[in-house]
Amino acid sequence: MKPSILKWARESAGLSLEDAAAKVGINAARGVSGADRLLALETEEGEVSRPVLLKMAKIYRRPLVSFYLDEPPARGDRGEDFRTLPDRHTGGEPLVDALVRDIRSRQAVVRAVQMEEEEAEPLPFIGSMSRNDGVGPVLASIRQVLGLDLAAFRAQGSADAGFALLRSRVEAAGIYVLLIGNLGSHHSAIDVDAFRGFALADPIAPFVVINDQDAKTAWSFTLLHEVAHLWIGATGVSGGHFEGAVEQFCNDVASSFLLPQRELDQLLITRATDLGEAARLVTEFAEERLVSRSLVAYRLFRADKITERTWRALTDTFRTQWLQSRAAQRERARGMDGGPNYYIVRRHRLGAALLNFVARNMSEGVLTPTRASKLLGVKPRSVHTLLSGAALAIEQGA
Repeated sequence: MKPSILKWARESAGLSLEDAAAKVGINAARGVSGADRLLALETEEGEVSRPVLLKMAKIYRRPLVSFYLDEPPARGDRGEDFRTLPDRHTGGEPLVDALVRDIRSRQAVVRAVQMEEEEAEPLPFIGSMSRNDGVGPVLASIRQVLGLDLAAFRAQGSADAGFALLRSRVEAAGIYVLLIGNLGSHHSAIDVDAFRGFALADPIAPFVVINDQDAKTAWSFTLLHEVAHLWIGATGVSGGHFEGAVEQFCNDVASSFLLPQRELDQLLITRATDLGEAARLVTEFAEERLVSRSLVAYRLFRADKITERTWRALTDTFRTQWLQSRAAQRERARGMDGGPNYYIVRRHRLGAALLNFVARNMSEGVLTPTRASKLLGVKPRSVHTLLSGAALAIEQGA
């Protein structure tokens, strides 16, 4: 095999030489570090044993046959990239590519099973509208299909509960909603600066992925944003910068649901308001409505109530405060015994729709544990344990 293929496979998995060597099991020998030994394989002809190659295929998340290609393939299709340049200069690009590739493979399995079992019924709302229809009509259609209004969302009392209700309605409509912010471990975490979410528009098996590294108060907005992508048939990756026309449109749809203009008008902030006072008022306003402070700041900017400079300053302030809060929480968690059960966390990230799909098709003999494990992102031996505790979630998502 060609050295360039080994390098491409590693880099597309988002791994450094040091990390890859450690994971693959290429250790130091004769005074040469594992990373340097791997580098030698990637830059000059060298013999790669089959056990090492098999480990590479697993760690790099590539089929074995791909290591025998003549040249690295073109980057996998992630749809249209709706992110602006700042989002794509984070160093997380290989991780984003790997994640999109992984979710596309899961989507292909779900679609294939539904087609084989003659369960495939095209969802009429996927790609049913366009930006030309306007924010109002698109939002009205989403509300009708989901059967959810703002009062019911806010009645949940917390951002977590509001998101849970919204997610359940989206999944009931036939959309698979996953919370994923890494490639299987915290070592491969993808920062929200690289992506906040993405949508894979498909009339049979539409998928939405939300980066769970983001603040939980932002999850509902991101979900609605990606749902808007599905409504206009726009597959692609979304970032944190909103200059593009499609991103602004989907943002306006999501924010119009969560924060109507009539309520925004009640927030007494103008261009003359001091930054500190504006931050305080936005914080109080957002907490009462179960939305993120960044969303409120964005809406104020779009409504021309504050300048772009103030909007960006508020956004930076809120992000810094959130990062500090998250770091403090993690520090406290280190000093505590136990923590959330692995399977409970995994079920939450996968969502009732996908768990239900896998459980049903395994019980009918359509899916093997091995195939199911690929859909769920766990080892085959963990599939039954993962599903055994999902009965309540499955009933709620049915």
